[in-house]
Amino acid sequence: MTVKLRPGESQESLLKRFRKEVAQSRVLSTYRKKRWFVSKSELRRKAKKKAIRKARRKALKSPREGRI
Repeated sequence: MTVKLRPGESQESLLKRFRKEVAQSRVLSTYRKKRWFVSKSELRRKAKKKAIRKARRKALKSPREGRI
């Protein structure tokens, strides 16, 4: 990530803009995810759990669509 200093901009606002760009580009979250090796089966299992949790929350929010 690169951020150029604008004329009359303080170091604090430059740092704030840099942190915002890093957060928006998801560099840190990608780094944290790739820090350790996770097998494909583990990824599938996590994705399945996440989908079940999401479906359950959706069913609880709208009680007329049927519950799981």
